[in-house]
Amino acid sequence: MSKKPYAVVTGASSGIGFEIAKQLSKRGYRIVLVARNEKKLEKVQKILATESIILPADLTQRSECVRLMEETRELDIEVFVNNAGFGDCGRFSKTDIGKELDMIDVNVTAVHLLTKMILHRFKERTSGGYILNVASSAGLFPAGPYMATYYASKAYVTSLTSAIAGELKDENSDIYIGALCPGPVDTHFNDVANVEFSLKGISAKKCAIYAVNQMFKRKTIIVPTLRMKMAVFFVRLLPRSVMVSMTGRQQKKKRGY
Repeated sequence: MSKKPYAVVTGASSGIGFEIAKQLSKRGYRIVLVARNEKKLEKVQKILATESIILPADLTQRSECVRLMEETRELDIEVFVNNAGFGDCGRFSKTDIGKELDMIDVNVTAVHLLTKMILHRFKERTSGGYILNVASSAGLFPAGPYMATYYASKAYVTSLTSAIAGELKDENSDIYIGALCPGPVDTHFNDVANVEFSLKGISAKKCAIYAVNQMFKRKTIIVPTLRMKMAVFFVRLLPRSVMVSMTGRQQKKKRGY
C-alpha cells in the first residue's frame, strides 16, 4: 500500500499552522513542519498521527525559502500551506521599522516566493495539488489604520491568491489555490501584534477544521464564522472612506487611543 503524499505547513509550531498540520495528519498526509523554533516543532511532531519531517527555517530570509523548496524537492508534496506570518499594532509613525520589514518579508515576500515555486512544481505533476495561503479578514478590508502594514500585507495575499486562482481557472487546471481569511483567532498572534481584539476569537482548532474542509471543497476565499462573512459582505456596500474610518476606530480601541 502506497503512502499518502506530503503536506508542507509553514508556521507550524503553534496556532493555526499547528492545528492545520494536525488536521492534515488525521487525513493521512505525511507532514513537513516548518518554523523557526526547532524545539517547538519537535513537540508538534510527537502529537501528529503520521510520519513527519522537521525543517527549521527563518522565512524572513529569501535564501531560507529557496532552501525549503530545495530540501523538499524529492518529496511527493500534494498540499502546501503558507501559514507563517505575524502582525503589529500602533501608529505608523511610531511602529518599529525593523519589525515591519520583517513582517513584509514573511507575510508578503515569503508567501509570494513559496507560492510561485510550489506552483511550478505542481505544474510538473500529473495530479495537480493544493495551495492554501493563510491571509486574514484584514485582507478583505480597504485599509486598517493603526495596523497599517499588517492590513496591507494581508490584502496582498488575498489579491495575489485570487488572481492566481483566476489564471488557473482559465487554464482548466486541476491545481487549487485559496486564501484563508479568518477574523480573530485565539492564538499567540495577539501577543506578537501587541493587540487585544474587541470581538471574541474562535479557537485555532475550529478555524483549521473549517479551513481544511473548505480547501478540499476548492473554495477560493475562506472566511470562517457567520459574523465575519457578514462583515466582509458589508465592506462591499459601504464607501471606502467610511470603512477605513470605522476600521480605524476599532483599532484605536485596542490600543486605548
